[in-house]
Amino acid sequence: MKASLRPCRHLYLYKWPSRSHTITPTFTLPPNPMEPTGTVVFTTVGRPQYGFDLFSLALDPNLINHASESRLTDGTSLNFNGHFLDENHTLVFVSERSGSPRIYQVRSGDTKPEQLLAVPGSLFHDRPIVKNGSLYFVSAHERPEKPFISWSAVYSAGLDGKAVVRLTPPGVVDYSPAISPSGKFIAVASNGSRPWGGEFHELYTDIVVFRQAEPEKRVVVCERGGWPTWSGESSLYFHRQADDGWWSIFSVNLAEDFQISGVSEAPHRITPPGVHCFTPAAMQGSKRIALATRRKGSKFRHIEIFDIDSRKFYPVTESLNPNFHHYNPFVSPESGFLGYHRFRGESSTGESTIPHLDPVMSPVNELRMLRLNGSFPSFSPAGDLIAFNPDFEAKGGLKIVKSDGSKSWIVLKGRTAFYNSWSPTEKHVVYTSIGPIFESVRATVQIARISFDPSDLDDDREDIPADVKILTREGTGNNAFPSCSPDGKSLVFRSGRSGNKNLYIIDAVDGESDDGIGIRQLTDGPWIDTMPCWSPDGKVIAFSSNRHNPDNVDAFSIYVIRADGSDLRRVYVAGCEGSGDVDRERINHVCFSADCEWLLFTANLGGVTAEPISIPNQFQPYGDLFVVRSDGSGLKRLTWNGYENGTPAWWYGWNEVDVGRLCLGSGTGTGDGDKLTGEFDEPLWISSDL
Repeated sequence: MKASLRPCRHLYLYKWPSRSHTITPTFTLPPNPMEPTGTVVFTTVGRPQYGFDLFSLALDPNLINHASESRLTDGTSLNFNGHFLDENHTLVFVSERSGSPRIYQVRSGDTKPEQLLAVPGSLFHDRPIVKNGSLYFVSAHERPEKPFISWSAVYSAGLDGKAVVRLTPPGVVDYSPAISPSGKFIAVASNGSRPWGGEFHELYTDIVVFRQAEPEKRVVVCERGGWPTWSGESSLYFHRQADDGWWSIFSVNLAEDFQISGVSEAPHRITPPGVHCFTPAAMQGSKRIALATRRKGSKFRHIEIFDIDSRKFYPVTESLNPNFHHYNPFVSPESGFLGYHRFRGESSTGESTIPHLDPVMSPVNELRMLRLNGSFPSFSPAGDLIAFNPDFEAKGGLKIVKSDGSKSWIVLKGRTAFYNSWSPTEKHVVYTSIGPIFESVRATVQIARISFDPSDLDDDREDIPADVKILTREGTGNNAFPSCSPDGKSLVFRSGRSGNKNLYIIDAVDGESDDGIGIRQLTDGPWIDTMPCWSPDGKVIAFSSNRHNPDNVDAFSIYVIRADGSDLRRVYVAGCEGSGDVDRERINHVCFSADCEWLLFTANLGGVTAEPISIPNQFQPYGDLFVVRSDGSGLKRLTWNGYENGTPAWWYGWNEVDVGRLCLGSGTGTGDGDKLTGEFDEPLWISSDL
């Protein structure tokens, strides 16, 4: 999509019932026997290695010799997206220390931050700004009327405890608020009321401005732009991808009566091609912008200052931390200090070990949620152990961890393994896929039965011996995603042996023989059937498939089928049969509740919650966890953040999981978790080879 360089003005008037509202917290309601229960363990792509803290440094007026940087936050959890209130390092920021992104404040000399606000019912807060005694922020607690629309909207609340006010009109999506120096005007990156089209490399939001006192009178001052920042009361900078492919900073000037007369000029490109520039922060009283850059020949994101008059870049962080990524700069009101967030460093005080399991706040009272440092978890029959793959891209093999996170063992190493299923009847048997993930139907991937002696799981061992038995025949192509039947006798899995990816059922002990005994085909067709899960009662198998539109390999829906191949049906989640929304579903990793009444899965139904360009690489930043009844009703969202959440496992009880012990002792490097090294990628879709 090409950038629009013409002047733009669209005035929209919105009405909504009330400027303030009260929200009932969904996570403090009394237990409801009709609600889903148990423990959900899942993966968040990349996040365990972030280790973000906020840092600042005093700016040299000549932009040559800056002071050394100081850490502003305490090394607990993730801390990011800060905003200075003054020149004394009073700071508001987002932290995930409570199990969800919430807003905190810290003053110079404080040892611990103070939580400022938690909107009842909200498990996502972002981009906080304090101006004239009010806190402005993004929250995602109000569900849109339709799927595939982001829940993100801008709110304000008085620091004196006044009610939360929604500034974004109903049905509209707003990201990345910026407040003018006087506090009179608010700029946002807005998707308006348009449905999300599936994009995330660039969201194609518009820059919208409104008066703080009249949020219903909104003006689109520029089509296509994100992350606005004010320079004075009449100029805005923002980022977008230019026609030549380089992410760049643009500006637009507003007339004093812009709500009536419109924008006086077309957007103007500020930064030159040849360097990617993102997330600008204007320095008040000068024509300078702090921004994040990606340059040719470097894989790291750094903070620089761009002088508009001289058109010169002044590096800031590359000389300090050349091999760290630095994100989302912010500047103090008088431009004396520059802030940003980055990996805190291996030698810094604070959390330095990644816990195996990290508690995450749940929106459902009786449903516990734990983030795993790994992928494809599967619970043992007693729920006391979890099998998982630590890193399927680096031949990470298979590990087992106690469900309280206190101890782990290596079961298989030096081989690529993914997608595990613990035998419901054998505490010493785990099934997995061995071979490369995300490959063609002809790639060699095998279903393996991994058995070990449970008595070897003692505290003195790191590795335990295991027997690996391959159940699928050589030359049968890509066999993956096993799920064991409740009686432990059979496995359902996906195979590409026919040239299509369909489902098969195999003997769980002996596998298939050369003459075809021990295996039968369950589904057949020129589409993709994948990621099956056998229901706990053994009656049906749920799986993801694009059989309703085989030509679209980006849209998958839930199907269920009996093990004998009968009663195939589709579970419609995003809408009723025949609606346009249901064929946009991208649903994977389906699993059942204990009573088979609920289905848990990861999906794209909630759109994108934050600007993906402002965070490290996420392959699918729209991926969030949901549950729905087996008939497609009662949809509930479980996760909110800017990351990709997936590969869930559902244990049917939660008393056995000692949540109180989770993470204890591991944050300081004395536990059993992996070392926090800050190894994560920039968005892989940003190319400097232009």
